[in-house]
Amino acid sequence: MDESRYREAIGRLVEPGERVLAQAKADVGGGLTPPPPPEPEPAAGPGRRTVGSVLLNVLLPLATWERGDRFVDLVGWGIAGRGASGSAASRLHRALTPPGADLKVRETLLAVTDRRLLVCRTGGVTLLAGRDAEERALAETEVVWSASRADVASARVGWHRLNPKRLRIDFTDGSWLAFTVPIAESGAPLRAVAAALAA
Repeated sequence: MDESRYREAIGRLVEPGERVLAQAKADVGGGLTPPPPPEPEPAAGPGRRTVGSVLLNVLLPLATWERGDRFVDLVGWGIAGRGASGSAASRLHRALTPPGADLKVRETLLAVTDRRLLVCRTGGVTLLAGRDAEERALAETEVVWSASRADVASARVGWHRLNPKRLRIDFTDGSWLAFTVPIAESGAPLRAVAAALAA
């Protein structure tokens, strides 16, 4: 999609009098990320035990091993963020990867205004959707997370493994999260976001 179309979508989401200084389409960097923030305990409903539910409770931990998955991410991708559960980076990452998400494709947009850092998501589209579906998804763009400029300690673009276009946003609570664009795409929008956050 054309970058100016993203600019128009973000322009509809800012508050009156708020100016957009920079924006970029990016994805959270691959690799280890901060742990999710604590979730409220679900209300315990009446449960019924069946043979299948007991077997799933016994076998599921054997099929998935979180530490093993994190080790593979560390070796394959490196570290994409740090911070305690509930930190700014943790909440930002959870906003971009909510539990139980559908399988639709969404774009992540970063925007810096004179007041805030905005993280937006477009509406979902299926993999082979047409132009009309993309227009509808762009119209459904919403702010999923925001932070005041005072909550951002620093931002910089630099090399990570073979990709020279990785934006690292550090927050004042000591946490950080990285964003990247594909190697074939320009890193100028990420550099503009970093410069706007540093100003």
